[in-house]
Amino acid sequence: METPPPEAGPRTQGLWRRAFVLVRRNRDFRLLFVAELVSFGGDWFLIVALSGLVFRLTGSPALVTAMFVAYNLPFGFVSFIGGPLADRLDRRKVMIASNVVMGVLALGFLLVDSRGTLWLVYVLAAGISAVSALFEPAASAAIPNLVDAEDLAAANAVTGSAWGTMLVVGAGIGGLVVTAFGNDVAYLVDAGSFFVGAVLLLWVRRPTSQPREQQEHPALAQATTEAVRFARRDHRVLALFASRVGVGTALGVVALLPIVAIDTFHAGDRGTGILFAFRGAGALMGPFLIRPLVRRGALSRALAAIVLLPAVLASMYALLPWAPGIWVAASIALCAHLAGGATWTLTTYSYQSLVPDRVLGRIFGFDGALITFMLSASNAVCGVLAVQFGVRAVMSGIGVVVVAYTLVLWVATRNLRRSLAQAPPAGGLPRAAR
Repeated sequence: METPPPEAGPRTQGLWRRAFVLVRRNRDFRLLFVAELVSFGGDWFLIVALSGLVFRLTGSPALVTAMFVAYNLPFGFVSFIGGPLADRLDRRKVMIASNVVMGVLALGFLLVDSRGTLWLVYVLAAGISAVSALFEPAASAAIPNLVDAEDLAAANAVTGSAWGTMLVVGAGIGGLVVTAFGNDVAYLVDAGSFFVGAVLLLWVRRPTSQPREQQEHPALAQATTEAVRFARRDHRVLALFASRVGVGTALGVVALLPIVAIDTFHAGDRGTGILFAFRGAGALMGPFLIRPLVRRGALSRALAAIVLLPAVLASMYALLPWAPGIWVAASIALCAHLAGGATWTLTTYSYQSLVPDRVLGRIFGFDGALITFMLSASNAVCGVLAVQFGVRAVMSGIGVVVVAYTLVLWVATRNLRRSLAQAPPAGGLPRAAR
């Protein structure tokens, strides 16, 4: 039986309050949330350290963006495995094992000490990316089973803000720590964060998936095909997939932020930390802007926001490299990720509300692969073009491309949005039948 989400008041602070209460009273969800917090914090220590290291050793924007590609692209390929595994195996055990393996790989960065060992950065980053593609679909698909239906919006606001929170802390402090103590400390922090996350998840007791009368074990290709078929049948999900193309393309310019900080604003690793920290502040606050869009009967408004917000994200990044200084640029990054955090959380919530639990992992796996391929392609293009035309021209050009794509998608989804707006109020964001 389908159960619509509860009515929500218009004020954003109500979602903050519900999120705080949820974390305080739901032990199992709190453990998952804290595990993600510490892992994200360690990740951003690592990314700040590696970005500066690669640029100092090579002086090449292309090689810096190649590091981001190595940190992202394997995620896309392995997501086709991670999604089906999240529907097939114990999601908690998948998350624990993934954290342990990523912690071991993070220790390998201690071996990088010169240009001759720089290749290890790309290999280890790719390894962590691949394993994280097993963790992420399992974590996203587990959330609807760890919280009650009426708490799902608050849960997604909390987990969506976790990434932004630790981007603020990890990148901001990471830039200072790397400057003061060197890269090895960042590598140890990242490895330790994964091990702590694994220990926390050991204590989760609530089931992370719904009991099924019959276990499904589709082949990987069949599982991916089923996700595509589901989207073709449900045009709401297809529209969500399409919006991710714009988000992934827009986010490709993020790989150029260390270049902007070091080469354009001459702020070094500290500048990289500042830009990433303000980016995280936007991602932290953005998820809490979705409350008016998850009320009963608001699906048409939610879809409209999901379609349009990537253009806002891209436009902000088009302006960022033209800022008069690092702090103005950081403020623009914050505004960009108010939009980014809102669309990311709203899309995740929509998947969890519209898709049955039995295929939810596969949907998240396909979504992760789609956005990662677009992100990696955009990273690579940005790096190559930045060498030829400069960072400012490339970031502005990507902004124009994403805005144009958004306009096309807006027109393409017009009839879908219109039909959703005309649906009865109970047809807002229904919880999927499981």
